[in-house]
Amino acid sequence: MTELPSDHARPGTTGGETPVPLSVLDLAPISSGSTAAQALRNTVDLAQRAETAGYHRYWLAEHHLTTGVAGVSPALLIQLVAAATERIRVGAGAVQLGHRTPLSVVEEFGLLDALHPGRIDLGLGRSGFRKPGATGQAAPPPAAAPKPTVPRYTPEGLLIPAPYDISRLIGSPLFARYTELVQFPGAELPDYRNQVEQILALIRGDHRTEGGLEAHAVPGEGADLQVWILGSSAGASARAAGALGLPFAANYHVSPAAVLEAVAAYREAFKPSTVLDRPHVLVSADVVVAEDDDTARRLASPYALWVHSIRSGRGAIPFPTPEDAAAHVWTEEQRALVDDRVRTQFTGSPQTVVERLRVLQQATDADELLVTTITHDHQDRVRSFDLLADAWRSAPAARPRHPEESPVR
Repeated sequence: MTELPSDHARPGTTGGETPVPLSVLDLAPISSGSTAAQALRNTVDLAQRAETAGYHRYWLAEHHLTTGVAGVSPALLIQLVAAATERIRVGAGAVQLGHRTPLSVVEEFGLLDALHPGRIDLGLGRSGFRKPGATGQAAPPPAAAPKPTVPRYTPEGLLIPAPYDISRLIGSPLFARYTELVQFPGAELPDYRNQVEQILALIRGDHRTEGGLEAHAVPGEGADLQVWILGSSAGASARAAGALGLPFAANYHVSPAAVLEAVAAYREAFKPSTVLDRPHVLVSADVVVAEDDDTARRLASPYALWVHSIRSGRGAIPFPTPEDAAAHVWTEEQRALVDDRVRTQFTGSPQTVVERLRVLQQATDADELLVTTITHDHQDRVRSFDLLADAWRSAPAARPRHPEESPVR
């Protein structure tokens, strides 16, 4: 496995004045009136442009049973992107382990590493729930949502909204279909940390079955992969990443209410490893950049409708046009359902978004930032990433953090 550098040039520190690395998360979104085939061509084009613009990583997400996202297989998309680029790191953000075996993951990413050595990131996500009645017993209820809170701001000015109650989504017909079609009938949800440990052992080449027999994944064993854990809460993912000494990606763009707790749980659980001697945190954000704030807000306006389609249990719809968004008549209940995501999307001119990303970086003390952008028109999306990259490179160094300041509050 690839070891991450233990020291990084951080804004305003003696390590240098370079901003933390900026990377891309791509869902391969399908716009209304377009097709999955066009979405995939857009992904290749955006990846090539991101490499030219100087982004550090290009991660592909995994989503299923939606009409608005073509990213169903990170491994296939990684091969598509890595073959079309030369230098940028390409990875999964993330492989969903709820319906995968450690061996299948290691073999797939071993193939990718064999073709593109030293460029592949293996991001691991926790997913899936036990199906009711699978073993003759009712499935345990989903973890309780955080107790309701009022929105607040960190001292740096980062908005931490009231938490979203995910139990509503878990109880939707879409989630029932997902469980039925993605997981094997009667399958038991594997222990997440055990899955990650098996993946690491297969890559190292020291895996043993329960019966004590050696197991070797070829390709995969000895692969030069960077292994990451992605998480949206202070739960099993954050704790596993820390305990195993792996880098951790916290999802502010998916679960903004929990980002501080997730990062704090990871750092609290962290133990040095052969990969890292100190915690390494990447934090995601949803952004739309345009030449001015008004244009960016118009391009981002369909985002609320798109998030509502997910939160209401329908699954992500093809991304609407700004005109469709303007024509929609919202109820108060609908607005409340998407409020946390809309208010934490960073939209505006390059200067506006850079400043908000710097606030996110300072509040979480992130070592890297990962940005995702969806607009109806592909060229607007490309332009957003180009403008952000240019502004990020020329941004002044951030205020240095004093040793006594806590990175997470």
